[in-house]
Amino acid sequence: MGPAQLPNAISTTRGGYRDVARRKHSAREDAIRGGRTTTPLSSAEREAYLRATAPEIVQHISQGEWTASRVLEAYIARAILAQELTNCLTEVLFAQARAEARALDEEFACTGTIRGPLHGVPVSFKDQYDIKGVDSTVGFSTWADDPSREDSLDDELTNVRRSGLVGHSQVVALVRAAGGVPIAKTNLSQTMFFFECSNPVWGRTLNPYSRTHSSGGSSGGEGALLAMDGSALGWGSDIGGSLRIPATSCGVYSLKPGAGRISVAGMQDPLRGFEGIRSVAGPMGRSVEDLELAARVVFGKTQGRSTSTGCDPAPLPYRDVALPEKLRFGYYLSDGFVKASPADQRAVRETVAALRQAGHECVAFQVPQVTDAMECYMHLVAADGFRTLTSDLGDDPVEPGLSAILLGPKLPGRLRSALAWTVRQLFGDDALARIILASRPCSDMQEYAQWIRRRDDYRRLFTQQVWDRRGFDGLITPVLALPAMPHDSCRLLAPLAGSTALYNVLGLPAGILPVTHVRAPDDTAAAEWTDARVGGGHGSALLERLLYGLGARGTLGNIAGALLWPLQVLARGCGRGRSRWGGYYDVRRMAGIPVGVQVVGRKWEEEKVVEMMKVVDHALGPRDFGPFCWREQRD
Repeated sequence: MGPAQLPNAISTTRGGYRDVARRKHSAREDAIRGGRTTTPLSSAEREAYLRATAPEIVQHISQGEWTASRVLEAYIARAILAQELTNCLTEVLFAQARAEARALDEEFACTGTIRGPLHGVPVSFKDQYDIKGVDSTVGFSTWADDPSREDSLDDELTNVRRSGLVGHSQVVALVRAAGGVPIAKTNLSQTMFFFECSNPVWGRTLNPYSRTHSSGGSSGGEGALLAMDGSALGWGSDIGGSLRIPATSCGVYSLKPGAGRISVAGMQDPLRGFEGIRSVAGPMGRSVEDLELAARVVFGKTQGRSTSTGCDPAPLPYRDVALPEKLRFGYYLSDGFVKASPADQRAVRETVAALRQAGHECVAFQVPQVTDAMECYMHLVAADGFRTLTSDLGDDPVEPGLSAILLGPKLPGRLRSALAWTVRQLFGDDALARIILASRPCSDMQEYAQWIRRRDDYRRLFTQQVWDRRGFDGLITPVLALPAMPHDSCRLLAPLAGSTALYNVLGLPAGILPVTHVRAPDDTAAAEWTDARVGGGHGSALLERLLYGLGARGTLGNIAGALLWPLQVLARGCGRGRSRWGGYYDVRRMAGIPVGVQVVGRKWEEEKVVEMMKVVDHALGPRDFGPFCWREQRD
């Protein structure tokens, strides 16, 4: 199979962004060509390096059995393969990484001591993380050719970039100080605000298991690279699912901490200054142990003279926690906003069965008033009509997956109301109607403050009804209603991110671990998914029809189905629709794509989430995930 495609827009439209894209692609290819090596590694040696988790790499190097340089070569080779198949890389740092690995080897040869807990671990970073001497375009052509510069006392006030920090981001600085070796930066979605992975500068990142599906977003480049063993540890960010959706779609692990545990200084963000729903940094890896090691390096820490505020991060280092012998988990198969697919529900069922077999208690519960949370999320993120989010787009074309999100606040009030009325009356879809009405700018500061209070009210409600009343240690939930997104499907399915955005509204820590793969025909959507009159857990009628097809739902349902048909034509016209009555959930095309679950904990209990992930991982037992488990990418 051939290399991943470049963005169509580069060859079809005018403008400066095309020149930027060509120049950036050319520089990347030059760096990759220069990074190819003839350093001899036997198949057995290469496999040993790639099979090792991040802690295991450090252990072997500390015992003098491996060197950072030889480990690095194995990961560079896989990063190149990952780039060829998925288009996951942006800035390539192979030459710099080799120099750093040699320095680590020389240091160890002289001292016999490793530099830190990440000594010799190849690490990748989502493109938004500042690294000295390298661009952080975040997919904007207007942010190109502005590399992060060396920080110094003399230019503290004048040499300030968009984030307020020059040089390395805090996370990058901490990783380097711990001996980690930055190997590359990775692709993301335009504006980092939809959950596919494409932008006009770097193009589209493909799912490592399926060329017809996205790697997820917005940290999709990280997900694809880690799945193919192109790095041993990665870093992304999350404001609505951006660490978690790529993890489940690519079959890797991730941890979304609550705000304040990891410094975000030196991370470029189009929504800079927005505090209604705070974006957080977090690790991605190929095992729970990778995540724990990363968290121990960065939680509550800064490196050098930080320009972050006194509360970024909170001075709360990683804490060791002891779990009770028997844990009490809450779980659900559907959050009530959109019914999760058969494959996603099976992942939760298998996890619950494994936990019960291991002696833990698992209790089903319903998410309280879930549409209130989704409504709150949309009101807050669209508070300024996305003017801040899009202020640096310049002449860049808007990606299809982002277009529908940006359209909402632009609708005239009467048209928005008419659309919401149609969705509610003809589709019987109150949930989506409320989201449509919420997708508008706030009229003034007073209205914005009201939605902040409603956010806080919902947090109190959830705490009382879920945590306090039921006494759960943690929650097991589906990650997304679909295992992976077909390309460009976010133009119609953007609200699906509500299943992950729920825990951004709540500000809770959540981890992702892979459980299974989509199985055809076992995971086919039966009447329980295609007909709202069958089974429970149904939510948005319109979104579920787009996912699972147009089942029979009465006279008004048939009328609504006819009105929905143009959307099905649009989907099929983009090469994504299965058939006239089929939906985006196509078990045949999705066969083999990974499916994970979400493990959620209470606020400030990130360490407990990590320990509960270990419990879940152990209960599920050996399965086809982790280091050196990726095999092929299907067409």
